[in-house]
Amino acid sequence: MLVKDYSSIVDVRFADEDLDRLETDRQYDGGHAPGVVKAFRKRMQQLRAATDERTFYSQRSFKFEKLEGKRSHQYSMRLNDQWRLILELEGKGADKVVIIVAIEDYH
Repeated sequence: MLVKDYSSIVDVRFADEDLDRLETDRQYDGGHAPGVVKAFRKRMQQLRAATDERTFYSQRSFKFEKLEGKRSHQYSMRLNDQWRLILELEGKGADKVVIIVAIEDYH
């Protein structure tokens, strides 16, 4: 039986140290509501388990979208009805990196 190791398929980096801390420090909330923090941490687990960005498109609940205008180099991913995770993709193929940029209120 073939078993794939998905533990580090998508390389994730953070544009902001606070976002990195938000993922790993259970006592830190970064000024966000508990529901947003919980959704962020869950989404980070899903991002790290993804095989590549095609996984983001295939998971309808992610609402993964390319942004437009001044942000045409960025993407958004739903955390909940109000909050979005903003990210960038760098590199190509197996060397692609997901950079977590911000958590933003889209309302």
